[in-house]
Amino acid sequence: MFIVDSHCHLDALDYEKIHQNIDDVIDKAKARGVKHLLSIGVTLSRFEKMRDSLAHRDDVSLACGVHPLDLEEEPFNYQRLLTLASDKKVVAIGETGLDYYYSAENKSLQQNVFMQQIEIAKQLNKPVVVHTRSAREDTIQLLREHQADKCGGVLHCFTENQQMAEQALDLGFYISISGIITFKNAEELRDVVRYIPLDRLLVETDSPYLAPVPYRGKQNQPAYVREVCEYVATLKGLSMTEFAEITTQNFMDLFKIKLV
Repeated sequence: MFIVDSHCHLDALDYEKIHQNIDDVIDKAKARGVKHLLSIGVTLSRFEKMRDSLAHRDDVSLACGVHPLDLEEEPFNYQRLLTLASDKKVVAIGETGLDYYYSAENKSLQQNVFMQQIEIAKQLNKPVVVHTRSAREDTIQLLREHQADKCGGVLHCFTENQQMAEQALDLGFYISISGIITFKNAEELRDVVRYIPLDRLLVETDSPYLAPVPYRGKQNQPAYVREVCEYVATLKGLSMTEFAEITTQNFMDLFKIKLV
């Protein structure tokens, strides 16, 4: 079996108490059939450190971008992002997007930086990894206005309604499902996932956050994407092996990468 964790933050895991090092994390994942990871940047400085720590791995791809909740950490630098994201190991721009839930006071800054990252994605012909929370209308509007369908992308850790799923699908976007799908109160999300076409689905952990049942309360890790894969496979009436094969192909199609 070949499962891909399409969204994790390998630089944010606990390397003091839980894991020995990044290789330990990846070994635990591989032991459960999780054979490729996409590790996501949230600031450019942190991305550089993460990239260097993963230079020896060919089973981890990278995304480079600035998260909407990390805009205060360092000034956004278009040229620096463009240069870093030109690296062939970088398969996507992000994580970028809008978050009005935790940070509504800097909406215009978030929108401006999101817009610039879409432009870089189009320039490099790499998809965008989009974070959206409490910002449905603005997220879709900016993706449309800036023709993000030209670069494509994914709405990661999807928790929105069917209407937003339809709007994203109309743009040619993929939708990535996290451990939230296993939570008791996620019935609406389960209904949306039943609707999403198989050829547009990805699975992720968003490690170290949002560990799926039965690991809730623990720090998440890429190995646990197996539970997400199994759960969504059941929702879709497929075996886990079948669904893993489909989502791995989807990952390769979106990020223009050959894995198997």
